[in-house]
Amino acid sequence: MEPSNYTRVTEFVLTGLSQTREVQLVLFAIFLSFYLVILPGNILIICTIRLDPHLTSPMYFLLANLAFLDIWYSSITAPKMLVDFFVERKTISFGGCIAQLFFLHFVGASEMFLLTVMAFDRYAAICRPLHYATIMNRHLCCILVALSWIGGFIHSIIQVALIVPLPFCGPNELDSYFCDITQVVRIACANTFPEELVMIFSSGLISVVCFIALLMSYAFLLAMLKKHSGSGESTKRAMSTCYSHITIVVLMFGPSIYIYARPFDSFSLDKVVSVFHTVIFPLLNPIIYTLRNKEVKTAMRKLVNIM
Repeated sequence: MEPSNYTRVTEFVLTGLSQTREVQLVLFAIFLSFYLVILPGNILIICTIRLDPHLTSPMYFLLANLAFLDIWYSSITAPKMLVDFFVERKTISFGGCIAQLFFLHFVGASEMFLLTVMAFDRYAAICRPLHYATIMNRHLCCILVALSWIGGFIHSIIQVALIVPLPFCGPNELDSYFCDITQVVRIACANTFPEELVMIFSSGLISVVCFIALLMSYAFLLAMLKKHSGSGESTKRAMSTCYSHITIVVLMFGPSIYIYARPFDSFSLDKVVSVFHTVIFPLLNPIIYTLRNKEVKTAMRKLVNIM
């Protein structure tokens, strides 16, 4: 039951990553350097795919969308985290907290659905090569990307709809550097077991199911390649692409499963996993893919030389 007489919390206090000034400065330098180096790299990937006439395959169209989502995803938490390293009292308004939570789940879930679309794209390319251009036409690609965004929006709205009605009457301290359902639910002045159960099912179980399904699909594709395609150059490229996708899937779903597929209790590794999940891995994902793709690397060199 919601208390009938309480003072509603208007802001949350964030504990941040560290309380030690020296450690905060070191972390600021590390994360700022990483963000300023990798972020332009992802932007370069998008520009390369958009401008190079040879990178018109649906695979590259989906990669550009992945890079865009990863830039957005990491930018939801990273800028405020960097600013908060120089602020003694780290706060975020209730509305700002809900907005951060909404966009985090909106973009994160959209990316998970997009990774599923990318797995389907590889299936069509490897198992139906003669019909690939017909199956994965630009119109269908746009529809699948739009459905990924719509799915992410619906998922995020569910999280927000569960959080907003909860009573928050104090304490208002979140043991993190950003707002997420796992921290906000803990400090609500009510029994949140039903809401927590729905959130675990919505975020955690879906992550586990998608993760297992994607790993199984890529295992099937790799088995198909090894069995039927021999050791030609095209086979090596296809296998390299699959390995890149598997790496991205592990980096994206692993931390998500750790954070959401369990009761929302506090553990010592939570902050470390959250940093990798919200800042580092998203920016690295397109880079990992690009490092294993000769066509994109060649096109990027040409674009840089022109610039």
